[in-house]
Amino acid sequence: MALGSSCSSPLGAGTAAPGDPYWMQNIKHQGIAAFNSNPSSYQVFRNVKDFGAKGDGVTDDTAAINQAISSGNRCGGGTCDSSTTTPAVVYFPQGTYKVSTPIIAYYYTQLIGDARNPPTLLADASFTGMAVIDADPYIPNGGGAQWYVNQNNFFRSVRNFVIDLRQMPASASATGIHWQVSQATSLMNIVFEMSTAAGNAHQGIWMENGSGGFMGDLVFNGGKYGMWVGNQQFTVRNITVNNADTAVFSIWNWGWTFQGVTINNCQVGFDLTTGGTTQDTQTVGAVAIIDAFASNTPIFLRNSQPSNGKLAGSVVLNNVHLTNVPTAVGVVGGTTALAGGTTTIDSWAQGNVFSGTSQTAQFVQAAVPAPTKASSLLDSAGRIFGKMHPQYEDYAVDQFVSVRDQGAKGDGTTDDTAALQAVFDKFSGCKIIFVDAGTYLISNTLTIPAGTQVVGEAWSVIMGGGSAFQDQNNPTVMVRVGNAGDEGIVEISDIIFATRGPAAGAIVVEWNVHSTQQGGAGMWDSHIRLGGAAGTNLLVADCPAGTTSTSCSAAFLALHLTEQSNAYLEGTWVWTADHDLDSGGSQQTTIFSGRGILSESAGPVWMIGTASEHQTLYQYSLVNAENHYMGLIQTETPYYQPVPAPPAPFAINSDFHDPSFPSGQTAAWAVHITNSQGIIIYGAGLYSFFQNYGQTCLDSNTCQTQIFDIDTASSVSVYSLSTVGVTWQLSVAEQGVIPASAGPNGFAETASVWTP
Repeated sequence: MALGSSCSSPLGAGTAAPGDPYWMQNIKHQGIAAFNSNPSSYQVFRNVKDFGAKGDGVTDDTAAINQAISSGNRCGGGTCDSSTTTPAVVYFPQGTYKVSTPIIAYYYTQLIGDARNPPTLLADASFTGMAVIDADPYIPNGGGAQWYVNQNNFFRSVRNFVIDLRQMPASASATGIHWQVSQATSLMNIVFEMSTAAGNAHQGIWMENGSGGFMGDLVFNGGKYGMWVGNQQFTVRNITVNNADTAVFSIWNWGWTFQGVTINNCQVGFDLTTGGTTQDTQTVGAVAIIDAFASNTPIFLRNSQPSNGKLAGSVVLNNVHLTNVPTAVGVVGGTTALAGGTTTIDSWAQGNVFSGTSQTAQFVQAAVPAPTKASSLLDSAGRIFGKMHPQYEDYAVDQFVSVRDQGAKGDGTTDDTAALQAVFDKFSGCKIIFVDAGTYLISNTLTIPAGTQVVGEAWSVIMGGGSAFQDQNNPTVMVRVGNAGDEGIVEISDIIFATRGPAAGAIVVEWNVHSTQQGGAGMWDSHIRLGGAAGTNLLVADCPAGTTSTSCSAAFLALHLTEQSNAYLEGTWVWTADHDLDSGGSQQTTIFSGRGILSESAGPVWMIGTASEHQTLYQYSLVNAENHYMGLIQTETPYYQPVPAPPAPFAINSDFHDPSFPSGQTAAWAVHITNSQGIIIYGAGLYSFFQNYGQTCLDSNTCQTQIFDIDTASSVSVYSLSTVGVTWQLSVAEQGVIPASAGPNGFAETASVWTP
């Protein structure tokens, strides 16, 4: 069995000396922004100390840090809603950086601290402003207007910091991060230090709006709130909250999934604002919590209003361990829905439960059927496995190789196929491959061998274009991850895969590699972005809303997990652009991409914080698949449908197990599952907002009839399912089973549990 490229000197363990800085600090930085107006002078990588920051804990570093972020005419200030042409990595060496006003995180920015010795962002006692880090500032005297549209605030990452609020008065509304963001965003490896004084007003994260994203590997110490959150949907993995009044306060959502939560010595674990069943009274729609530990906390989860047989405030709990937690689920000033103590909650729900083909809901606050979890999906403690974004903090600079040093240009016009292939063939398994910032055009299949560890810079782009990818009747793989039968590790982080249109025949990523290590074959903070960005030939000038031109085809299939492969996908967004990121004003486009994520994998597969949007036939399709954990998955139907209706402008292709479209099905499937076993969906937000760019269908839930189909040969457990704009939330064998009318829950409709 192939094991990838051969190495005369395999990479092995990291060789960084104890006193060495993180490799990112000293590696040669020669990345470019290929489609910037002046790519030769635009600076992608910025070390805050090069801009005058001291990091000595005494000097006020605010101005220097903000200059490091904003220099180069970047997208911000309330005058630019989005741009892919001004990316930046803003790096903080080890130290303590005192700040007195917010650090403003511009669009398309990665704020990265030394992963070996995470720097501290220290809020001065006199700090004023929204938060230590602000991702979407409010415009002064702007009547509530902000720099960015919260649902379109994409491409953000903050990682490797300690954020310390403890010098601020305990009574101050001190906030670590204001994180009003949407897809392709991440927070990771951050510790929030807050006051532990009685009645303090500190909070780690404040999020009042937005759409989607991922955060994980966070620790909150002290504070009134660890997290104060409101957002359409989000995925949270591996957070710890110690000694806060409330670990997580949520004011509204359509659906959130928390995987791996530890709560110690708080007063309330999850405090949920509930009770709203209409759009005008939207509160918390749905929360799913899996693999939680709570100790010495009087209340694990509290609703603000009793359910009284109403769905508002759907809750699903699985594998929740309580130690000295008297109330597991309760109501403010009211009854206890589930007693606590020192116990384990196997599987429990508050909400509508369905089974089989019955269209009748049973509203429960009770134990519900637990999913059967394959052992391959679980860690040694019996929890769903999780793996943090690789950062290679123990590796020395000489253990990396730059693709630009090896001849690749990344300028968006040079054909880099041969240069990149040569790098992978020579160095996979020998070096960590550093893809300097840039856009690397390839004209034919690029193979990433098993054994490869590859990391990008400010979301380096690999973009396929040319005649090889244009024929939908002869689809061609753009990036092949491992060949058929390959076994070994593959780690891909901070990369974007894209196409230059027309590309109706592009299989953007074909994933073949199988790893015997859990999470050994994976992608983190890496995305498939189809159209809507400079250099793609798929902007609003090329593909305005309503176009029928087949030259606006961006892909045949975005991501294919083949039969023998397995994969760990975290924070992966597969997006066919519904609007233009680079022409100003978020103008709508019509871009055609055939298929989203097709998995034929026998597993294990983890899809943690993934999303797939606006593909023509489906967003997720599982065919003959086994042992998948999917939470939270998020989809949107193409805005142009039913003009044309699926599969147009593509044709049904049986070689790729394309689903059928029964009479009346005039829009893409969000999820279609065929002959698949051991599938656990733990949180899903499946949305259909438009019919041919009109929204009159929303009020009547008729934007499409069916959206999620499971055949009778499959074994699937679905928890915390929220939909928008559809008549049937879930179908069996293409016949509607869960009527959306059964679950009004604010803007969305929710079914808490469906089992076969």
